[in-house]
Amino acid sequence: MTRSILIAGASGVVGQAAVEHFAKLPNWSTIAVSRRAPLVRASRTWRHVALDLADAAACRAAVAAMPRITHVVYAALYEKPALVAGWRDPQQMSTNLAMLRNLVEPLAALGGLEHVSLLQGTKAYGVHLHRIAVPARERWPRDDHANFYWLQEDFLRDIAMRKNIGFTIFRPQIVFGDAVGAAMNIMTALGAYAAIRRAEGLSFSYPGGSDYLLEAVDARLLARAFAWAADAPAARGETFNVTNGDVFVWRNVWPAIAGALSIPAGEPEALRLAGYLQERAHIWRSIAKRNGLVEPDIEKLLGRSAEYADYCMASLTDRPAPPALVSTIKIRQAGFGDCIDTEDMFRDLFAAMIDKRILPSLRSFA
Repeated sequence: MTRSILIAGASGVVGQAAVEHFAKLPNWSTIAVSRRAPLVRASRTWRHVALDLADAAACRAAVAAMPRITHVVYAALYEKPALVAGWRDPQQMSTNLAMLRNLVEPLAALGGLEHVSLLQGTKAYGVHLHRIAVPARERWPRDDHANFYWLQEDFLRDIAMRKNIGFTIFRPQIVFGDAVGAAMNIMTALGAYAAIRRAEGLSFSYPGGSDYLLEAVDARLLARAFAWAADAPAARGETFNVTNGDVFVWRNVWPAIAGALSIPAGEPEALRLAGYLQERAHIWRSIAKRNGLVEPDIEKLLGRSAEYADYCMASLTDRPAPPALVSTIKIRQAGFGDCIDTEDMFRDLFAAMIDKRILPSLRSFA
């Protein structure tokens, strides 16, 4: 029996990977919802619906026109132009709550909705506000700070109880994928930085600050976790941390990133990618034109990802960054044990971005 999944935020780093994954699975019909269409090869197993989730009336009309939806992956996200500062903004929080409510309420009212996967992240543990104990565990009480995660979770728990809908909440670490224009996809910032450095005749120098331990998660692995949760009784009503399964330090994986991009790694050079890349937008435009890339406008390519890269590489502070690690024991004990080597993730994703003409091949750089 074919099930129908709606993937909200389908042009983002997580949503796009979910569309690609579910479109390949048998007995799944996929509806991708976002304002921009995702960069996913066309097939008969998925279709795109252009929709602004902040528009409640538009959401009601769109849902009424859809076939029966049994599952939702909610990967939509609203961020402020000042990304990091926006994480504490009440308007950012209320908008994210409204977007989820605008979509889920009409779906639940129609009946047939069986399961919702919702995304949070390590900001649930207050990693953006203070040092966290490591590894962070899902069973801990809520960190006492304002966050749209809590608003969305409370709404989802309430409607799930009233409508008998299953749900699973995922807390990935830093997510990496091959989406364009996402608010937080470091891959585009790294790829553009490498191409511009090559155009300037410079080596690929690590631009970040102090070393600290982190965990990554490949958006494709996260998509597989969504598919698992759709069928796993052990996932119903649970919250899970998700990572690739290893840890990394930026400076230590830098040679692997440089190798994946076919550019020599240079000596570390402290700089902020957000300003550096914006100042060289004309160089990127020239690179994109010569190489037939999908997005010549560097602002549209990056979204807020360069600022996010600066944050994740500790470029925004002179202080040593504390480790930010989470435990993934709970999801493994529940039955999802998939993993990927983080260096392999970088190689695979950069190859995919070159294949999709998001980034140029620096092997034959023009």
